[in-house]
Amino acid sequence: MQSRSKRKILLPVAALALVAAAGGYGLHISGSSADEVAVQSAPMATPVTVSGVKNSSVRLWNNFSGRLSAVEEVQLRPQVSGAIVEIRFEDGQLVQKDDVLAVIDPRSYQATVNEARAELAAAEQNLSLAAKEKARAEKLVSNGTVSKRVYDERLNAHRVAQSQVTRATANLELAEIELDHAFVKAPISGRVSRVELTVGNQVNAGANAPVLTTIVSTGQIYADFDLDEQTFFASIGDSGKIDEAARTIPVNMTLSNGRQVSGFVHSFDNRIDARTGTIRTRALFDNLDGNLLPGTFAALQVGTLAKQDVITISPEAISTDQDRKFVYVVEPDNTVAYRQVTLGAEINGMRIVTSGLNEGDLVIVNGIMKVRPGMPVAPEILQAAAS
Repeated sequence: MQSRSKRKILLPVAALALVAAAGGYGLHISGSSADEVAVQSAPMATPVTVSGVKNSSVRLWNNFSGRLSAVEEVQLRPQVSGAIVEIRFEDGQLVQKDDVLAVIDPRSYQATVNEARAELAAAEQNLSLAAKEKARAEKLVSNGTVSKRVYDERLNAHRVAQSQVTRATANLELAEIELDHAFVKAPISGRVSRVELTVGNQVNAGANAPVLTTIVSTGQIYADFDLDEQTFFASIGDSGKIDEAARTIPVNMTLSNGRQVSGFVHSFDNRIDARTGTIRTRALFDNLDGNLLPGTFAALQVGTLAKQDVITISPEAISTDQDRKFVYVVEPDNTVAYRQVTLGAEINGMRIVTSGLNEGDLVIVNGIMKVRPGMPVAPEILQAAAS
Protein backbone atom coordinates (compact mmCIF):
# COMPACT_ATOMS: atom_id res chain seq x y z
CA MET A 1 0.00 0.00 0.00
CA GLN A 2 2.76 2.40 0.90
CA SER A 3 4.78 1.69 -2.24
CA ARG A 4 1.71 2.35 -4.43
CA SER A 5 1.13 5.66 -2.67
CA LYS A 6 4.75 6.71 -3.20
CA ARG A 7 4.44 5.98 -6.89
CA LYS A 8 1.31 8.18 -7.07
CA ILE A 9 3.17 11.07 -5.39
CA LEU A 10 6.35 10.69 -7.47
CA LEU A 11 4.55 10.72 -10.82
CA PRO A 12 3.16 14.26 -10.47
CA VAL A 13 6.57 15.48 -9.28
CA ALA A 14 8.30 13.87 -12.24
CA ALA A 15 5.74 15.37 -14.57
CA LEU A 16 6.32 18.79 -13.07
CA ALA A 17 10.07 18.36 -13.43
CA LEU A 18 9.67 17.38 -17.06
CA VAL A 19 7.42 20.35 -17.75
CA ALA A 20 9.90 22.63 -15.99
CA ALA A 21 12.76 21.26 -18.02
CA ALA A 22 10.80 21.65 -21.19
CA GLY A 23 9.85 25.20 -20.24
CA GLY A 24 13.46 26.06 -19.56
CA TYR A 25 14.48 24.65 -22.87
CA GLY A 26 11.76 26.65 -24.56
CA LEU A 27 12.95 29.87 -22.96
CA HIS A 28 16.44 29.12 -24.13
CA ILE A 29 15.25 28.78 -27.77
CA SER A 30 13.27 32.03 -27.66
CA GLY A 31 16.19 33.99 -26.33
CA SER A 32 18.61 32.76 -29.00
CA SER A 33 16.37 33.86 -31.97
CA ALA A 34 15.21 37.29 -30.71
CA ASP A 35 17.51 39.30 -33.00
CA GLU A 36 16.45 37.33 -36.08
CA VAL A 37 12.77 37.95 -35.36
CA ALA A 38 13.44 41.65 -34.87
CA VAL A 39 15.26 41.87 -38.22
CA GLN A 40 12.47 40.03 -40.01
CA SER A 41 9.81 42.37 -38.58
CA ALA A 42 11.73 45.64 -39.50
CA PRO A 43 10.57 47.34 -42.84
CA MET A 44 12.91 47.06 -45.82
CA ALA A 45 14.33 50.29 -47.36
CA THR A 46 12.71 50.90 -50.77
CA PRO A 47 15.16 51.77 -53.57
CA VAL A 48 14.38 55.13 -55.22
CA THR A 49 16.12 57.49 -57.62
CA VAL A 50 16.59 61.06 -56.42
CA SER A 51 17.78 64.32 -57.95
CA GLY A 52 19.43 67.15 -56.07
CA VAL A 53 17.67 70.53 -56.16
CA LYS A 54 19.89 73.29 -57.57
CA ASN A 55 19.57 76.96 -58.36
CA SER A 56 19.66 77.67 -62.09
CA SER A 57 20.19 80.97 -63.89
CA VAL A 58 17.52 81.05 -66.58
CA ARG A 59 15.53 83.49 -68.66
CA LEU A 60 11.88 83.39 -67.60
CA TRP A 61 9.14 83.26 -70.23
CA ASN A 62 5.49 84.27 -70.11
CA ASN A 63 2.87 82.97 -72.53
CA PHE A 64 0.64 85.22 -74.63
CA SER A 65 -1.65 84.86 -77.63
CA GLY A 66 -1.68 87.12 -80.65
CA ARG A 67 -2.25 87.44 -84.38
CA LEU A 68 0.20 87.86 -87.22
CA SER A 69 0.00 90.98 -89.38
CA ALA A 70 1.94 92.13 -92.42
CA VAL A 71 4.72 94.68 -92.03
CA GLU A 72 3.48 96.29 -95.26
CA GLU A 73 0.07 95.84 -96.87
CA VAL A 74 -1.19 97.68 -99.93
CA GLN A 75 -4.57 97.74 -101.64
CA LEU A 76 -3.67 98.29 -105.28
CA ARG A 77 -6.09 100.70 -106.97
CA PRO A 78 -5.92 102.32 -110.44
CA GLN A 79 -4.80 105.94 -110.51
CA VAL A 80 -6.13 106.66 -114.00
CA SER A 81 -9.37 105.81 -115.77
CA GLY A 82 -9.77 103.48 -118.70
CA ALA A 83 -10.25 99.89 -119.77
CA ILE A 84 -8.01 97.13 -118.42
CA VAL A 85 -6.15 95.60 -121.37
CA GLU A 86 -3.66 93.35 -119.53
CA ILE A 87 -3.34 91.47 -116.23
CA ARG A 88 0.25 90.35 -115.66
CA PHE A 89 0.02 88.36 -112.42
CA GLU A 90 -1.68 85.27 -111.05
CA ASP A 91 -3.43 84.65 -107.75
CA GLY A 92 -0.96 84.29 -104.87
CA GLN A 93 2.09 85.14 -106.95
CA LEU A 94 5.24 86.62 -105.40
CA VAL A 95 6.06 89.97 -107.01
CA GLN A 96 8.87 92.49 -106.77
CA LYS A 97 8.56 96.22 -106.28
CA ASP A 98 7.86 98.07 -109.58
CA ASP A 99 6.70 94.92 -111.40
CA VAL A 100 3.88 95.83 -113.83
CA LEU A 101 0.78 93.96 -112.63
CA ALA A 102 -1.90 95.45 -114.89
CA VAL A 103 -2.17 97.76 -117.91
CA ILE A 104 -4.96 100.29 -118.45
CA ASP A 105 -5.39 101.28 -122.12
CA PRO A 106 -2.44 103.69 -122.53
CA ARG A 107 -3.19 105.08 -126.00
CA SER A 108 -4.95 108.27 -124.94
CA TYR A 109 -2.30 108.96 -122.31
CA GLN A 110 0.47 108.41 -124.86
CA ALA A 111 -1.24 110.89 -127.19
CA THR A 112 -1.41 113.46 -124.40
CA VAL A 113 2.31 113.00 -123.80
CA ASN A 114 3.04 113.54 -127.50
CA GLU A 115 0.91 116.69 -127.54
CA ALA A 116 2.65 118.03 -124.43
CA ARG A 117 6.06 117.40 -125.99
CA ALA A 118 5.04 119.36 -129.09
CA GLU A 119 3.79 122.26 -126.97
CA LEU A 120 7.06 122.28 -125.07
CA ALA A 121 9.05 122.33 -128.30
CA ALA A 122 7.00 125.29 -129.59
CA ALA A 123 7.43 127.14 -126.29
CA GLU A 124 11.18 126.59 -126.40
CA GLN A 125 11.31 128.00 -129.95
CA ASN A 126 9.38 131.08 -128.86
CA LEU A 127 11.74 131.50 -125.93
CA SER A 128 14.75 131.28 -128.23
CA LEU A 129 13.31 133.98 -130.51
CA ALA A 130 12.34 136.18 -127.57
CA ALA A 131 15.84 135.89 -126.15
CA LYS A 132 17.35 137.10 -129.44
CA GLU A 133 14.91 140.03 -129.66
CA LYS A 134 15.69 140.98 -126.10
CA ALA A 135 19.47 140.92 -126.74
CA ARG A 136 19.07 143.05 -129.88
CA ALA A 137 16.95 145.58 -128.03
CA GLU A 138 19.52 145.86 -125.26
CA LYS A 139 22.18 146.95 -127.78
CA LEU A 140 19.93 149.37 -129.60
CA VAL A 141 18.51 151.05 -126.54
CA SER A 142 22.01 151.83 -125.30
CA ASN A 143 22.78 154.02 -128.35
CA GLY A 144 19.27 155.45 -128.63
CA THR A 145 18.27 153.59 -131.77
CA VAL A 146 15.13 152.19 -130.11
CA SER A 147 13.10 153.65 -127.34
CA LYS A 148 12.98 152.41 -123.78
CA ARG A 149 9.39 151.37 -124.41
CA VAL A 150 10.39 149.01 -127.21
CA TYR A 151 13.07 147.50 -124.99
CA ASP A 152 10.53 146.92 -122.19
CA GLU A 153 8.20 145.17 -124.64
CA ARG A 154 11.00 142.85 -125.80
CA LEU A 155 11.99 142.14 -122.19
CA ASN A 156 8.39 141.30 -121.28
CA ALA A 157 8.02 139.02 -124.32
CA HIS A 158 11.11 137.12 -123.20
CA ARG A 159 9.72 136.63 -119.71
CA VAL A 160 6.37 135.43 -121.09
CA ALA A 161 8.20 132.93 -123.30
CA GLN A 162 10.08 131.64 -120.24
CA SER A 163 6.78 131.13 -118.41
CA GLN A 164 5.33 129.27 -121.39
CA VAL A 165 8.29 126.90 -121.39
CA THR A 166 7.84 126.30 -117.67
CA ARG A 167 4.13 125.58 -118.14
CA ALA A 168 4.73 123.30 -121.11
CA THR A 169 7.37 121.40 -119.13
CA ALA A 170 4.93 120.90 -116.25
CA ASN A 171 2.19 119.74 -118.61
CA LEU A 172 4.57 117.21 -120.13
CA GLU A 173 5.52 115.90 -116.68
CA LEU A 174 1.85 115.48 -115.73
CA ALA A 175 1.12 113.68 -118.99
CA GLU A 176 4.07 111.34 -118.47
CA ILE A 177 2.92 110.61 -114.91
CA GLU A 178 -0.54 109.65 -116.11
CA LEU A 179 0.96 107.49 -118.85
CA ASP A 180 3.12 105.78 -116.24
CA HIS A 181 0.03 105.22 -114.04
CA ALA A 182 -1.59 103.36 -116.93
CA PHE A 183 0.98 100.65 -116.20
CA VAL A 184 -0.10 99.63 -112.69
CA LYS A 185 3.02 98.66 -110.71
CA ALA A 186 3.61 96.90 -107.42
CA PRO A 187 4.57 99.55 -104.83
CA ILE A 188 6.16 96.89 -102.57
CA SER A 189 7.62 93.42 -102.87
CA GLY A 190 5.43 90.63 -101.54
CA ARG A 191 2.63 88.21 -102.29
CA VAL A 192 -0.46 89.29 -104.20
CA SER A 193 -3.99 88.25 -103.38
CA ARG A 194 -6.41 87.09 -106.05
CA VAL A 195 -7.19 89.07 -109.21
CA GLU A 196 -10.23 91.20 -108.39
CA LEU A 197 -10.70 92.74 -111.88
CA THR A 198 -10.13 91.07 -115.23
CA VAL A 199 -9.32 92.31 -118.72
CA GLY A 200 -12.07 94.41 -120.30
CA ASN A 201 -13.36 96.03 -117.13
CA GLN A 202 -13.65 99.81 -117.17
CA VAL A 203 -12.12 101.44 -114.10
CA ASN A 204 -12.20 104.97 -112.76
CA ALA A 205 -9.56 106.79 -110.77
CA GLY A 206 -10.19 108.53 -107.46
CA ALA A 207 -11.18 107.70 -103.90
CA ASN A 208 -13.79 105.17 -105.03
CA ALA A 209 -11.51 103.35 -107.45
CA PRO A 210 -11.90 99.56 -107.28
CA VAL A 211 -9.21 97.34 -105.76
CA LEU A 212 -7.24 95.40 -108.37
CA THR A 213 -5.56 93.20 -105.75
CA THR A 214 -3.90 93.33 -102.32
CA ILE A 215 -0.16 92.90 -101.70
CA VAL A 216 1.40 91.90 -98.37
CA SER A 217 5.13 91.93 -97.67
CA THR A 218 6.83 88.62 -96.89
CA GLY A 219 10.38 89.36 -95.72
CA GLN A 220 9.30 90.01 -92.13
CA ILE A 221 6.04 89.77 -90.20
CA TYR A 222 4.53 91.29 -87.06
CA ALA A 223 2.81 89.51 -84.19
CA ASP A 224 0.40 91.78 -82.31
CA PHE A 225 -0.61 90.90 -78.75
CA ASP A 226 -1.65 92.43 -75.41
CA LEU A 227 1.03 92.54 -72.70
CA ASP A 228 -0.09 92.84 -69.08
CA GLU A 229 1.05 95.89 -67.12
CA GLN A 230 3.26 93.95 -64.69
CA THR A 231 5.17 92.17 -67.44
CA PHE A 232 5.50 95.44 -69.37
CA PHE A 233 7.26 97.27 -66.55
CA ALA A 234 9.39 94.22 -65.81
CA SER A 235 10.33 94.08 -69.49
CA ILE A 236 11.56 97.64 -69.89
CA GLY A 237 13.79 97.19 -66.83
CA ASP A 238 15.34 99.88 -64.70
CA SER A 239 16.21 102.12 -67.65
CA GLY A 240 12.59 103.12 -68.20
CA LYS A 241 13.44 103.82 -71.85
CA ILE A 242 10.81 102.01 -73.84
CA ASP A 243 12.41 102.31 -77.28
CA GLU A 244 15.80 101.06 -76.06
CA ALA A 245 14.35 98.18 -74.04
CA ALA A 246 11.92 96.93 -76.70
CA ARG A 247 14.51 95.65 -79.18
CA THR A 248 16.29 93.64 -76.47
CA ILE A 249 13.23 91.67 -75.27
CA PRO A 250 13.23 88.18 -76.85
CA VAL A 251 10.01 86.66 -78.16
CA ASN A 252 9.53 83.06 -79.33
CA MET A 253 6.62 81.93 -81.47
CA THR A 254 5.48 78.31 -81.58
CA LEU A 255 3.84 77.27 -84.84
CA SER A 256 1.11 74.65 -85.21
CA ASN A 257 3.67 72.08 -86.38
CA GLY A 258 5.77 72.62 -83.23
CA ARG A 259 8.46 74.66 -84.96
CA GLN A 260 9.75 77.67 -83.03
CA VAL A 261 10.64 81.04 -84.56
CA SER A 262 12.71 83.59 -82.63
CA GLY A 263 12.17 87.34 -82.77
CA PHE A 264 12.03 90.39 -80.53
CA VAL A 265 9.66 93.10 -79.35
CA HIS A 266 9.46 95.77 -82.04
CA SER A 267 7.33 98.39 -80.30
CA PHE A 268 4.87 99.19 -77.52
CA ASP A 269 1.73 101.30 -77.86
CA ASN A 270 1.72 104.78 -76.32
CA ARG A 271 -0.78 103.97 -73.56
CA ILE A 272 -1.98 101.18 -71.26
CA ASP A 273 -5.64 100.26 -71.62
CA ALA A 274 -7.22 101.23 -68.29
CA ARG A 275 -10.03 98.70 -68.75
CA THR A 276 -7.84 95.65 -69.26
CA GLY A 277 -4.53 96.73 -67.70
CA THR A 278 -2.70 95.72 -70.88
CA ILE A 279 -0.61 97.49 -73.50
CA ARG A 280 -0.74 96.69 -77.19
CA THR A 281 2.61 95.19 -78.16
CA ARG A 282 4.16 94.27 -81.49
CA ALA A 283 6.89 91.66 -82.04
CA LEU A 284 8.90 91.27 -85.24
CA PHE A 285 9.96 87.96 -86.86
CA ASP A 286 11.85 87.05 -90.02
CA ASN A 287 9.65 85.47 -92.68
CA LEU A 288 12.12 84.85 -95.48
CA ASP A 289 10.30 81.78 -96.82
CA GLY A 290 6.94 83.56 -96.72
CA ASN A 291 5.23 80.70 -94.88
CA LEU A 292 3.97 82.91 -92.03
CA LEU A 293 0.70 84.45 -93.18
CA PRO A 294 -1.09 87.54 -91.81
CA GLY A 295 -4.12 86.71 -89.69
CA THR A 296 -2.64 83.47 -88.32
CA PHE A 297 -3.05 82.75 -84.59
CA ALA A 298 0.28 83.09 -82.76
CA ALA A 299 1.32 81.31 -79.54
CA LEU A 300 3.99 83.61 -78.11
CA GLN A 301 6.49 83.40 -75.26
CA VAL A 302 7.98 86.68 -74.05
CA GLY A 303 11.29 86.45 -72.20
CA THR A 304 12.70 88.60 -69.41
CA LEU A 305 15.48 91.08 -70.10
CA ALA A 306 17.96 89.33 -67.80
CA LYS A 307 18.39 85.80 -66.48
CA GLN A 308 17.18 85.06 -62.94
CA ASP A 309 18.16 82.51 -60.28
CA VAL A 310 15.35 79.98 -59.78
CA ILE A 311 14.87 76.43 -58.51
CA THR A 312 13.98 73.93 -61.21
CA ILE A 313 13.07 70.24 -60.95
CA SER A 314 12.16 67.48 -63.34
CA PRO A 315 8.41 67.27 -64.10
CA GLU A 316 8.69 63.53 -63.24
CA ALA A 317 9.08 64.46 -59.56
CA ILE A 318 5.77 66.32 -59.39
CA SER A 319 2.59 64.62 -58.15
CA THR A 320 -0.96 65.89 -57.72
CA ASP A 321 -3.06 65.74 -54.55
CA GLN A 322 -6.49 67.06 -55.52
CA ASP A 323 -5.76 70.72 -56.35
CA ARG A 324 -2.28 70.72 -54.82
CA LYS A 325 1.09 69.85 -56.27
CA PHE A 326 3.67 68.04 -54.15
CA VAL A 327 6.96 66.16 -54.26
CA TYR A 328 8.55 63.51 -52.07
CA VAL A 329 11.82 64.56 -50.45
CA VAL A 330 14.40 62.24 -48.87
CA GLU A 331 15.33 63.46 -45.39
CA PRO A 332 18.87 63.11 -43.91
CA ASP A 333 17.77 59.90 -42.11
CA ASN A 334 16.72 58.42 -45.49
CA THR A 335 13.00 58.64 -44.80
CA VAL A 336 10.39 60.11 -47.11
CA ALA A 337 8.82 63.54 -46.45
CA TYR A 338 5.85 65.16 -48.20
CA ARG A 339 6.45 68.68 -49.56
CA GLN A 340 3.74 70.84 -51.08
CA VAL A 341 5.18 73.05 -53.84
CA THR A 342 4.12 76.06 -55.87
CA LEU A 343 5.03 75.76 -59.53
CA GLY A 344 6.09 78.34 -62.06
CA ALA A 345 6.62 78.11 -65.79
CA GLU A 346 8.28 75.26 -67.66
CA ILE A 347 11.71 76.07 -69.04
CA ASN A 348 14.03 73.84 -71.07
CA GLY A 349 12.09 70.72 -70.07
CA MET A 350 12.28 71.57 -66.35
CA ARG A 351 9.61 73.04 -64.06
CA ILE A 352 10.28 76.13 -61.96
CA VAL A 353 9.40 75.81 -58.25
CA THR A 354 8.63 79.15 -56.61
CA SER A 355 8.10 77.79 -53.08
CA GLY A 356 8.36 74.56 -51.08
CA LEU A 357 11.92 73.49 -51.90
CA ASN A 358 15.42 74.65 -51.06
CA GLU A 359 18.73 74.19 -52.80
CA GLY A 360 20.25 70.85 -51.78
CA ASP A 361 16.95 69.01 -51.21
CA LEU A 362 16.75 65.51 -52.69
CA VAL A 363 13.51 64.93 -54.58
CA ILE A 364 12.37 61.47 -55.67
CA VAL A 365 12.06 61.20 -59.45
CA ASN A 366 11.73 57.42 -59.81
CA GLY A 367 9.85 55.07 -57.47
CA ILE A 368 7.28 57.64 -56.37
CA MET A 369 4.40 55.15 -56.50
CA LYS A 370 6.19 52.78 -54.09
CA VAL A 371 6.73 55.19 -51.20
CA ARG A 372 4.72 57.00 -48.55
CA PRO A 373 5.71 59.69 -46.03
CA GLY A 374 7.89 58.25 -43.25
CA MET A 375 9.00 55.17 -45.17
CA PRO A 376 12.72 54.35 -45.21
CA VAL A 377 14.30 54.44 -48.65
CA ALA A 378 17.62 53.62 -50.25
CA PRO A 379 18.24 56.67 -52.47
CA GLU A 380 20.37 56.57 -55.59
CA ILE A 381 21.45 59.87 -57.15
CA LEU A 382 20.24 60.36 -60.72
CA GLN A 383 23.22 60.63 -63.03
CA ALA A 384 23.10 63.44 -65.61
CA ALA A 385 22.95 62.27 -69.20
CA ALA A 386 26.24 62.52 -71.05
CA SER A 387 26.33 65.44 -73.43
